[in-house]
Amino acid sequence: MTITTSLAAIAMTAAALCVVTGASSLATAQTAAAQGVDVAVASSDGIRSFNAEDIPTYAIAEDGTVDWPTFSGYRRYHAECHVCHGPDGQGSSYAPALKDSVMRLDYYEFLEVIAGGKQDVGAAQNLVMPAFGTNPNVMCYTDDIWTYLRARGTGDLDRGRPAKRADKPAEYAEVEKSCME
Repeated sequence: MTITTSLAAIAMTAAALCVVTGASSLATAQTAAAQGVDVAVASSDGIRSFNAEDIPTYAIAEDGTVDWPTFSGYRRYHAECHVCHGPDGQGSSYAPALKDSVMRLDYYEFLEVIAGGKQDVGAAQNLVMPAFGTNPNVMCYTDDIWTYLRARGTGDLDRGRPAKRADKPAEYAEVEKSCME
């Protein structure tokens, strides 16, 4: 199995983990578009929201209710990523602010770095991120982490635990269970 095939399989598995419960607002789409990022919900498979390029995206209702996948991303980020990358994707003295990184990286580069890790070692810097490709606590939730960080990166989601969130849908729970087995 090639890394491309592996990443496609990971992306397909992770893409099945979310349920749409709201729609991106026009303001959200305008904010992200100004940054050259498409976060507007264009479609849904009944489990996840996608933008026009079929990339997972977040949905925040007008009243501030965060869709379950984005809330799950908040939870998973703070369980697995914040130790190095700082709270709320803000970065630390030795790891970059992921809320900014996801605004520069495309979705597939993001998956590749998470699955395979990254080493950038030289005289000026020594950056090493471990590979999480065999860790289901990360890989089963990559799309959730992506949507959470994108919502943070566009400024559509403030720091801290989202005040309002949609309930966890039964379909999400089924896919999550099968991924974790």
